[in-house]
Amino acid sequence: MFIREEAFPFAGPLAVSGVVCAAAGAWAAGAAFLAAAAAVCAFFRDPERTGPAQDALILSPADGRLLPVVREGGRVRLSVFMSVFNVHVNRAPWPGRVASVTYHPGRFMAAWKDKASLDNEQVRTVWDTARGPLEVVQIAGLIARRIVSWVAEGREFARGDRIGLIRFGSRVDLYVPEGEVDLLGREGEQVRAGVTPLARWRDR
Repeated sequence: MFIREEAFPFAGPLAVSGVVCAAAGAWAAGAAFLAAAAAVCAFFRDPERTGPAQDALILSPADGRLLPVVREGGRVRLSVFMSVFNVHVNRAPWPGRVASVTYHPGRFMAAWKDKASLDNEQVRTVWDTARGPLEVVQIAGLIARRIVSWVAEGREFARGDRIGLIRFGSRVDLYVPEGEVDLLGREGEQVRAGVTPLARWRDR
């Protein structure tokens, strides 16, 4: 299991503190620090993923629980709430080129609330694809205070490629064009980034 390098600034001091405490004979404190370091490493885990082969499938950009579907402005919003126990590496839902990346400062309310899509700190990425534009929005939550984006304007991604992560509990919204896709995800479903289909493009 690969651990992202973003874990080291958090897990490193905890591990060192655990070793120092253990060496001083404070076994309980040492064990607690080492357990905390292991938990941080688990949060930053980055497993390899292989998604389904069907070309028309739009895959989940995040691990977590699918929130209620929202229709607005000719688009459908599919939102995935990530708890601290989920893998937090986000992935491209479909092949495309990054048309724009926009950072919006904001609040840090609980990410499962609907208003989080508007009010919370977020990074919005618009993708140009062969079937039309898609949008992925990485949203900070109550605990998450840092969005790490690995995308840049003009860069191309394959479906399932890693595009970033959000630290310590958050949410990712995926916007797809209404009327051009069949929705496959169900409210409350546990989904996995780069693996679980959320929608399927309709035949033209």
